[in-house]
Amino acid sequence: MERQHAKLIATVSLALAAASVAAAHPDSRCTCRNRDGTKYELGQTACIRVGGASYLARCEMELNVTTWRKLRDGCPEA
Repeated sequence: MERQHAKLIATVSLALAAASVAAAHPDSRCTCRNRDGTKYELGQTACIRVGGASYLARCEMELNVTTWRKLRDGCPEA
């Protein structure tokens, strides 16, 4: 019985530790890069140009990997 109790406590502790890591704020060193090599921090937006088309995108984290999330077609004109 005591062994099962210890096993349960270990399992719950491991689950709580995993949840804590998943909920942690992403590392501030995580960045996205545009095709020209410019770095963007999480949350920043940029005009992405690919194959003659352009779109506005935001640097985001998905499954522990930075990625560009398309916000809309075209880019704002200055």
